[in-house]
Amino acid sequence: MKFELVSEFSPKGSQPEAIRKLVDGIKKGKNFQTLLGVTGSGKTYTMANVIEKIQKPTLVIAHNKTLALQLYNEFKEFFPKNRVEFFVSYYDYYQPESYIPSRDLYIEKDIQINPKLDQMRLSATSSVISREDVIIIASVSCIYSVGNPQYYKELGFEIKKGQEISRRDLMKKLIAIQYERNDTELMPGRFRVKGDTVDIVPGYYNNIIRIEMFGSEIDRISELDKVTGNVVDKFDYIHIYPARHFVIPEDKIQKAIENIKKDLEKRLVELDPMEAHRLRQRTNYDIEMIEHIGYCKGIENYSVYFEDRKHGTKAYSLLDYFDDDFLIFIDESHQMIPQLHGMYKGDFSRKKNLVQYGFRLPSAFDNRPLKFHEFEDYIEANSTVFVSATPGDYEIQKSNQIVEQIIRPTGLIDPEITIRPTLGQIDDLRDEINITIKKGNRVLITTLTKRLAEELTEYLAVQGFSSRYLHSEIDTLERTEIIRQLRAGEYDVLVGINLLREGLDIPEVGFIAILDADKKGFLRDTRSLIQIIGRAARNVDSKIIMYADENTDSMQKAIAETKRRREIQIKYNELNGIIPKTIIKPVKHKTEDIKDIKHIPKAVIPDYIEEFSEKMREYADGLDFEKAIAFRDKIRKLKKRLKESKT
Repeated sequence: MKFELVSEFSPKGSQPEAIRKLVDGIKKGKNFQTLLGVTGSGKTYTMANVIEKIQKPTLVIAHNKTLALQLYNEFKEFFPKNRVEFFVSYYDYYQPESYIPSRDLYIEKDIQINPKLDQMRLSATSSVISREDVIIIASVSCIYSVGNPQYYKELGFEIKKGQEISRRDLMKKLIAIQYERNDTELMPGRFRVKGDTVDIVPGYYNNIIRIEMFGSEIDRISELDKVTGNVVDKFDYIHIYPARHFVIPEDKIQKAIENIKKDLEKRLVELDPMEAHRLRQRTNYDIEMIEHIGYCKGIENYSVYFEDRKHGTKAYSLLDYFDDDFLIFIDESHQMIPQLHGMYKGDFSRKKNLVQYGFRLPSAFDNRPLKFHEFEDYIEANSTVFVSATPGDYEIQKSNQIVEQIIRPTGLIDPEITIRPTLGQIDDLRDEINITIKKGNRVLITTLTKRLAEELTEYLAVQGFSSRYLHSEIDTLERTEIIRQLRAGEYDVLVGINLLREGLDIPEVGFIAILDADKKGFLRDTRSLIQIIGRAARNVDSKIIMYADENTDSMQKAIAETKRRREIQIKYNELNGIIPKTIIKPVKHKTEDIKDIKHIPKAVIPDYIEEFSEKMREYADGLDFEKAIAFRDKIRKLKKRLKESKT
């Protein structure tokens, strides 16, 4: 099936030219391009148009779950007839296995897997190996080990109407690809048997697949609604993919175990007696589990043996599930590229102590995210588009062409910028806040330190302004609620640090003040300043004031770039008779309050952990990651308090 873009809009502003250039670049074999799209210019819509015209499976990488979810929802609206999938970490809660030598403290791996996200990951891989019209929205999770795609494909099997197969053989096939028999409760990755009927819920599916047999022949294949049990569809055949990504062909298991044992013996002579005893005990237990049930906790740490790879070679990731020719978009690339750079080093650093002190075989190093140069091999072999309002040096140097998308279809113009001295800045700031509030708009003030953010908020409150501050010590859900309250007009001034640079979509903001604009550092470099300025590009009345005693190189470049963009937009508006209007965006309802946990008695902490875990799963299942993360953070704090109370 071909990609078919569905939208009531047509490309406008800079979009038609950007789409044409990007498509032309891809067709001419330009491996790397950058879409330099300003805030509010419709970058996602441009990406969707490119996908429709190129007609290739597509991977879109985003730098966090919240942004990934936003993109997922937008692409599902653009491509309702095609497969749009979601691939992010499936952990609600994740405490990685680690060891702290200075305290002789081993921290066991503690995870809570979200079944919904696990199902969506499996849906993504099954779609990409079975269809061409697939778009996968992924986080950095896409470069982590996810099992051998060849095994995943080969161990899957097809069931056809009229096929000769015994019920026993069908069950053996399902168990071999990690399906569990449970005749009481059906859920993804399970099957049940009743007489000549086998009900299966594939790991990547919501509904029930019912296989009805007549003797040793497949008589009927149906899809049943998981709630009502009503028949939704009937098939002549269906392909069943494994219930997990880490699946192992039976003929590989014994050879892998032999190699694990060989490496174990080699490693034992390198360790002290206590560490050797620990490693022998742990590894032999894992081997026993694999021999009996084909699986063990942490089996991914032995993936190098089961996948018959050499030590040191890269693990298989989501990127290996695509065929050789696919399209890649790296969204917010100025954020994503540094994140991709750092994943391998962080993983190696954590595992180093585990291996050194006998908690894991060195094979644990082989279950890892891609190194950046390995990731580059994929993006160099395919058509890659970096997407950012402020692309980094890497993207600029790599790109065969930089395509600008400066003109917003709404006609909104980048704000005017004024530089004012720091002497008397607070009095000046107070006057500007008054002017802004009288127009019915809100104010953002950026500082460089938490202390200044808090002190300035207190000062403004004393002066009669309704204000709040925002920094990294404030929990995720509280941050969301603070922003909602600003938009709803429950207060007028928000003071914060770098959290104000990206991800805030507040059309009510009519004035942004940048304090200490001339200071050195990443919070006041050119890209950061442009990102801050972009927060004010959704309101026709918006303006920026930089308080500084020196016009730094970063300030000059940010102001010059903003001026250039303003001139382009103004010219377009004049030619097309467009009158800019402030974006109207509905304000979300109040988020659910989370109980204060500071004064919870230790005796009732387990009850709160259970309650919060249920809430976390509920929000994660609904893909409301901000609320889910907030509850996860509370659970971590409660578990820490509980652990400290026992020591």
